[in-house]
Amino acid sequence: MAPQSADELRVRAALTAAQMYYLQNLTMDAIARELKTSRSSVSRLLAHARDTGLVDIQINSPLERGGQLEQEISRRFKVTTHVVPIPETTSDVDRLERVGMTAARLLNRYVDSNMTVGVAWGSTLSAISRHLVRKDTHNTVVVQMNGAGNTQTTGIDYASEILQRFGATFSARVQQFPVPAFFDDPLTKDALWRERSTRRVLEIQSRMDIAVFGLGSPFAEVPSHVYIGGYLDAADYRSLSADKVVGDVATVFYRQDGSWKDVALNARGTGLHFDRLRRVARRVCVVSGSQKLASLRGALAAQLMTDLVIDEGLARRLVGAT
Repeated sequence: MAPQSADELRVRAALTAAQMYYLQNLTMDAIARELKTSRSSVSRLLAHARDTGLVDIQINSPLERGGQLEQEISRRFKVTTHVVPIPETTSDVDRLERVGMTAARLLNRYVDSNMTVGVAWGSTLSAISRHLVRKDTHNTVVVQMNGAGNTQTTGIDYASEILQRFGATFSARVQQFPVPAFFDDPLTKDALWRERSTRRVLEIQSRMDIAVFGLGSPFAEVPSHVYIGGYLDAADYRSLSADKVVGDVATVFYRQDGSWKDVALNARGTGLHFDRLRRVARRVCVVSGSQKLASLRGALAAQLMTDLVIDEGLARRLVGAT
């Protein structure tokens, strides 16, 4: 038998410590004595077990406020809901990080071998990608859902960092979508969409088993990347205002009633049209911050999600406003 590597030995030790702590109810001191190590080493092993997905902790409390909100949102909007309890005094930046962490843990359960996972880009997906927990799969593909280039940058570096984190986490092949976020002319987009290289990526997108996205909003305190990254000019903002747009999913814009087809800017955008997005079996929407209420209501009206990860403050406003 080949000697075990240092990583394999650490995983084995972390698994042993986790089984003793969570299944046998031994104290860290007792585990340290059995493993002939220090209490601090046991603590690090348990942390490693949690961080790498060896341990998946779930809390189910009938008294939890978030649980009641989850049930109410699920009943009203027919979506599986995960409410992240966060104090009202928490800043929107920290709120996004906590919601992103929760979403990352959930994705570890959802993503498996032989899946195609669609990933948008933006502030929310960047937060999620920083908290992903490693899970080895095989024959899994992570595909970019919309272009990221603009007149200032190709967007490849920004979107690629998010995609590469997803790919490394799930041992997946990564497929970028190297096109602009918006074309200057819809006819240019139509021509490129006929090219075989582009059709290949569009075909991969059509096979998505899971789509993961946030909600863009021009009103959020943590600005959506599409609104601050040089993607829109003054004429675009006037167009969005005239069309009464409240948000976007992967750079496809929509109104509060969920309508989107006649929004002018969508003719130039490269995001997945909602008719196609709704064909994806599991659509995970991650959103935080009370300023995204209008954007969230529009996305729910458009029936864009099957799963919703949301902070408690926004969840309360959603329930109170509908």
